[in-house]
Amino acid sequence: MIYDLLIENITKNRAVSIAEAEKFCSFFSAKTISKREFLLKQGEFCKFEAFVTEGCFRVFSLDKKGNENTLYFAAKDWWLMDIDSFMNHKPSDLNIQALEDSKILIISQEDKTTLYNELPIAEKFFRIMFQKSIVAWQRRVVRNNSLTAKERYYYFTTRYPEIVLKLTDRQMASYLGITHEFLSKIKKQDKIQ
Repeated sequence: MIYDLLIENITKNRAVSIAEAEKFCSFFSAKTISKREFLLKQGEFCKFEAFVTEGCFRVFSLDKKGNENTLYFAAKDWWLMDIDSFMNHKPSDLNIQALEDSKILIISQEDKTTLYNELPIAEKFFRIMFQKSIVAWQRRVVRNNSLTAKERYYYFTTRYPEIVLKLTDRQMASYLGITHEFLSKIKKQDKIQ
């Protein structure tokens, strides 16, 4: 069933009945995204929230010089959106692009509002999920400010080995906040040791 992973995700964050889980899932529609296809581009309005059931995405911005700055990757069992654009109804500063052929379950803003009204437990679920994402962002900021580039590289490759396999060196360097050349040096030193 296409909703099995979503049901697992919501039940690990909140106790729900089978009927509640089914109602929750009924607000989502399945969508297939091809490799390199954009789910969202800078300047567009993010009117959805998505749950990744297969594949991997990168969420990044482009600066005025055309440099990519990767905020995060979203693989299987991860949530995906531009929360600022979604909540504040403003043009997105982010791009969301599939790194491989991917499948998502997607919910629109309108359907999410209806879901909250019809199933109050959904609001509690999304609140808990939002709090967890804030914790993750805070931890990343602390790591970026306290770890060396090499330590950030080791943390990322150890913590997310399945995502690392899907990335180019440029995408990983963008996420780590280092140049492609510096990442190559780190990887070369790693091979020597």
